[in-house]
Amino acid sequence: MAAVTLTIGVDVGGTKVAGGVVDDTGNVLVQTRRDTPADDVGKTRDVIIELVTDLATGHEIRAVGIGAAGWIDASRSTVLFAPNLAWRDEPLREYVSAAVGLPVIVENDGNVAAWAEFRYGAARHADDSMVMFTIGTGVGGGIVLGGELVRGANGIAAELGHMLTVPDGHQCGCGRLGCIEQYASGSALVRFARAAARQEPHRATALLALADGEAEAITGPMVTAAAKGGDPVSAEAFAQVGRWLGTSLADMAQILDPQVLVVGGGVIDAGELLMGPTRRSFTEALAQRCRLPVAEIRPAELGNSAGVIGAADLARRL
Repeated sequence: MAAVTLTIGVDVGGTKVAGGVVDDTGNVLVQTRRDTPADDVGKTRDVIIELVTDLATGHEIRAVGIGAAGWIDASRSTVLFAPNLAWRDEPLREYVSAAVGLPVIVENDGNVAAWAEFRYGAARHADDSMVMFTIGTGVGGGIVLGGELVRGANGIAAELGHMLTVPDGHQCGCGRLGCIEQYASGSALVRFARAAARQEPHRATALLALADGEAEAITGPMVTAAAKGGDPVSAEAFAQVGRWLGTSLADMAQILDPQVLVVGGGVIDAGELLMGPTRRSFTEALAQRCRLPVAEIRPAELGNSAGVIGAADLARRL
């Protein structure tokens, strides 16, 4: 029997650094987390090194994978830019590898989550291709073609949240107008719900009750809770997000023809409130392809563990 190889996956976000020891079947054997000192480059680096060192104690670790919320260069070593962290051209691989004495790779957080779902999650039965949208505060994603992550010439492919959806639409943080992130994210869900609650408060009584009557105090979890309880404004906010998400998934089906389309991120906790409108919009957008095979849309399965599992598995492969 072949020996089990263990690697460490680290998921670095704006508020937390999560890590785990992962075996070659995608099982997380040990895990831990730390707060992210997001405004201090050196302290963030030190937290990662401390976490890896702690996880490696008592385990024979082969390599370390780090998933970071930012743009990573083509060599998977340098964080070129991280919008929610202080990293700018940060040679993260070099620092961490020298400190822990192990091979290290650095990858975009959307890519590592997508890779985890392809290998061990919602698309594990696919052998060729998958596109994943992650729906959180913003919209991220990852693309697998031919069994490999699509990274692009400069390492920053699959910024799916910044596809143009509505010409001259809402201002996006990237500087463009009308990105899908402004219409199919958790932030968009809240914007839709707040606007409707202001305009039609009589239809948003359950939602406004959760927000103490203040439309501007509405949050994403409130919209989800109210929608599950039958609040019409909240359900309609999910329908709007699903409409836009479904059309973007249809675009991916037309352009790439993947085996599977996966939707992940915190917003999918709403279940069919989001997935139902998404599938309907997807089907309507592809009405003329009804006689041809098309990818199935599946919700992600690995949740918050996807970043750790994907980063660890990429480290093992490289």
